[in-house]
Amino acid sequence: MRIGFALPQFHRQAFEVARVAEFAREVERAGAASLWVGDRNLAAVRPSVGYGGRGTTIPPELNPAADPFVLLGVAAAATEHVLLGSHVLIAPLYPPVQLARALTTIDLISGGRLLAGFGIGWSPEEYEAAGRDFGRRGALLDELLDALQAVWTEDPAEYSGALLSVPRHHAPLKPARLPRPPVYLGALSERALLRVARRADGWLPLCVVPEYVDTDGLTAQRAQLDTWARAAGREPEDIDTVLRVNVSTGTGVRAVAEAIRTVHDRTGIEHVMVDTMYEVDTVAESLAYARELLALLPTE
Repeated sequence: MRIGFALPQFHRQAFEVARVAEFAREVERAGAASLWVGDRNLAAVRPSVGYGGRGTTIPPELNPAADPFVLLGVAAAATEHVLLGSHVLIAPLYPPVQLARALTTIDLISGGRLLAGFGIGWSPEEYEAAGRDFGRRGALLDELLDALQAVWTEDPAEYSGALLSVPRHHAPLKPARLPRPPVYLGALSERALLRVARRADGWLPLCVVPEYVDTDGLTAQRAQLDTWARAAGREPEDIDTVLRVNVSTGTGVRAVAEAIRTVHDRTGIEHVMVDTMYEVDTVAESLAYARELLALLPTE
């Protein structure tokens, strides 16, 4: 199994970002396979849509949020082997050239260890703040993926779509991993899973321990994804899976370890990333949690 961890980014840990390099180094030494960031551009005071697209509230733990690109860059410089991923960046909020430049830089610093994980988000206010159309976020992501492909693989590069455009420009600086970093997509709906099947290198599902560990649902979604991948002329084995494990308040390390074992045994998912934002308050506690969890689980 491969076990990864969220970098200190949200809640009270956001105020300790000066310790991100230390956290990244120590978790790598403890045997972690990967380090991850999420994305929260803002948490609206009166959200029209709540967390995860449900209700009208957002957990206060998401109010303070450190920059994901900076954190990945710091972790890239502080480590040697771990993969560095985003689970997920709300990609349509970012101009394609700037997004490509930031991720290219991180991939170069890390020597090709970036996993570029994207999603479309659920907050209309975040789209409003970025000047983007929330109602067309899926179409924006599709065009963004095309634009990134052009910027990452062509020189000169350009892109022209219905919603996004990139003028023809010099683009000699390319990612370390050629032809581009692998692109992973978060997906729950059928439309999003179909996008993964047709064009992503990986799928980013989610579970919450202890209250939402739906192994039957994960298995069914993966089976559907595989069917659509074959229909698109792709090999399902070429589409990786990394499961996000959100740890709820009051959940001990052993319960999380048991949930990860159960998911692995029932679904075959080998790679998980664990986020303890709701369970621990400090970087020191997060590091201790990671070390204890790694000691309880078999890792590659």
